[in-house]
Formats: sequence, C-alpha cells, structure tokens
Amino acid sequence: MKDAMGDAPMRKIIHVDMDAFFASVEQRDDPALKGRPVAVGHASPRGVVAAASYEARRFGVRSAMPSSTALRKCPELLFVRPRFDVYRDVSRQIRNIFAGYTDLIEPLSLDEAYLDVTANWRGLPSATATAEEIRANIRAETGLTASAGISFNKFLAKLGSDQNKPDGQFVITPARAEAFIAALDIGRFHGVGPRTVARMHALGIFTGADLRGQSLALLQEQFGKSGAWYHGIARGRDDRPVSPDRVRKSSGSETTFAADLVDPLAIFDATARQADEVWEWCCKAGLYGRTVTVKVKYADFRLVTRSRTLSAAIEDHAALLRVSRELMSQLFPLRKPIRLLGVTMSNFNEPPSAEPRQLTFALE
Repeated sequence: MKDAMGDAPMRKIIHVDMDAFFASVEQRDDPALKGRPVAVGHASPRGVVAAASYEARRFGVRSAMPSSTALRKCPELLFVRPRFDVYRDVSRQIRNIFAGYTDLIEPLSLDEAYLDVTANWRGLPSATATAEEIRANIRAETGLTASAGISFNKFLAKLGSDQNKPDGQFVITPARAEAFIAALDIGRFHGVGPRTVARMHALGIFTGADLRGQSLALLQEQFGKSGAWYHGIARGRDDRPVSPDRVRKSSGSETTFAADLVDPLAIFDATARQADEVWEWCCKAGLYGRTVTVKVKYADFRLVTRSRTLSAAIEDHAALLRVSRELMSQLFPLRKPIRLLGVTMSNFNEPPSAEPRQLTFALE
C-alpha cells in the first residue's frame, strides 16, 4: 500500500508515551501521593522539577521549571527525590512488552519510544488495535498508563500521542493527515522550538496551513537547512525510519541571546539554565555522561569551548551545574561580549539494548 501523501510504501508507526512517568511511578508506589500534586526533584534553591504529576500540572508546574517557581505556583506541591534505578527497571519492563510486537523499537527516553509495527507479528486487525493491546499490557504489568499516537510516519505518530493524554490514543490516517496538520498551531510541531515559533509568527506563520503556504525557497532562506524539514512536515512527509540501534552520543542546549552578555551573574545564570535543560533530557533518557563541554560564541563570532572528562558518569544535577560553572569561569576575564552560550554532556554510559523477534494491516 502506498502512502497517500507520497510514493513510499506506507509504514505503520506507533509512538508510545508514558503519562507523567516519574511522578506516576512515585504515586503508584506510595498511596499517600495519589491524587496529590507531586514533583519529582529537589526543593532546594537551585533545584529543578524533573517531572510533575497531572495534579501539579493544573497549577502550571512543568518539568525543567526551577523548584522555587513551582512552589510559588503550587504551595501544596510535594517534592519526591528521584529514584532513577526504579524508573529504569520499569522502563525495561515496558520495552519487553514492546519486543513482543516488533523488533523495530526506537527508544527516545525512559518513557517514550517509536515502534514500527508494519510487520504484523500478532495478526491483529489494525495498528490501532495493536496500540490498544500494548497499552493494556503496560497497565496490567506496571500499573501505569500510557498514551499512543498511530500514523504512517514518526512526525504524525508523535503528534498523535499528545492528542488524548492521559491514557488515550489517536490515529492519523493518510486521509486525515492534511486537515489535521493544516489546523495545528505551529508551536505544536515537533522540531519547532520557541525561538523558531517567534520567527515564524513574524513571517505570518501561525498554523500548519500557513506553513504549507510557504515556498521551499523562502523557508530555506529564512531557516537554512531546517527549511526543507519544515516544508516536508507541513505536507505530512517524514521518511525517517524507526531505528532500533540509534545511539545518542550527546545532549546539549544552547541559546543565542537577543543582547550580548557581559555581566558575570547573567552569564552564570544562563550557564545554569542550559545545564538544567541538559539534565532534564539526561534524566528522561536515563543516560549520564562523563564529559561536560561549555561552548561560547563571542560578539565577533569567534567560537571557543572548554571541556572536562570525569572518571565516572555525572548522576547528580548539582555536579553538572558545578562543572559547567567551573568551565565557564575559565573564560574570565571575557575577551568580548557573549552572543551564544551552550552546555553539552557526552561520553554516555551505554544505553540498555532492546530485544528481538515476525503478517500486514491497516492503521485503524
């Protein structure tokens, strides 16, 4: 069967995303936390929320938010120290469930993964039925809920998993894809971050329909190499395969500032924000590196980096902050104002491997 929005044979892809994973594990294991606003993280002044329960999210508490901000938004918030060994064990349980349906599993983090179920191992009537069965098995074996998106490519499957959260699923067939994308707010497009959203708004691009109305030449002119990606996804095109052996080699975060930085306090605050974002990804992925790199681009566009490799992986948020700041301090006194600053962690410990196993069926 051909993809209705292209020429390639149609894949059946499921994106499974656990619901408030870390916080849900804590609520499962401690009945006193059920139904209460919970944040996984540390309530210290430099603490960051690693995950928030749905009860906490109603107050505006989000992952990567400073703990002090979260407490202002929700004074009743209960902080629970993270237990990453437990989260990894539950994640392995979930991966074992996936392995009963396909060997094409691409984990994105401890709590989400793409599955290519085009080869129908279980002989189920549709990819939608497969997603339902997977979610039911996750609930039965772990006591946790998952949401799923089902579509013919990764971009749309990931969008679908957000549609009916928590504990729901959503299918985007080729016949529905064009209308679904056209009505979508540009901020919901995977791969379009806040700064790009602002730039698109300035160009009059607010929805998928607006994006589809732009020429490839204009998008490449405005967004460089990303322009072709934006042009494709506005038309529902995403040819990326599900890659079971995909290995992430690093996690980084960087910001180009609207005004160049010269004040040391502002520079160290910016360093901490980048480190916070890196730490959030590492916690979700369950990957921790030995090497920390700080990157700075000066106002004259000269680029410099400073790195440190430790004897063991960093598994503590405070340690990442400390090393990042120490590396940044090596660049003082500044030779020029700073226009860009980034923090990266690399040299990861090896991620847990997925396991193998092989009929064709509809999305729904």
